[in-house]
Amino acid sequence: MEIYSIKLNRQYIIIKEKGGKIMNPILSTILYSVIGIVLCLLGYKIFDIATPFKLDDEIQKGNTAAGVVVSGIFIAVAIIVAASII
Repeated sequence: MEIYSIKLNRQYIIIKEKGGKIMNPILSTILYSVIGIVLCLLGYKIFDIATPFKLDDEIQKGNTAAGVVVSGIFIAVAIIVAASII
């Protein structure tokens, strides 16, 4: 399957093949999942750079509060990404 075009139609991204058919829903789900995971990791890295300590080091030391902060970052970014996709 060769993707022909990606067109933004109001709030929805329509991915069409050469024949004009809309892309398989399974493939579009995989695409949105990859985009969501990448954006969650990007949000985590931006927050990690903005803080004066490294969250990875704090979690490895057993700091439970740092783990809660990281889970909150992932949930917050996931809500934003989900709202923008819908």
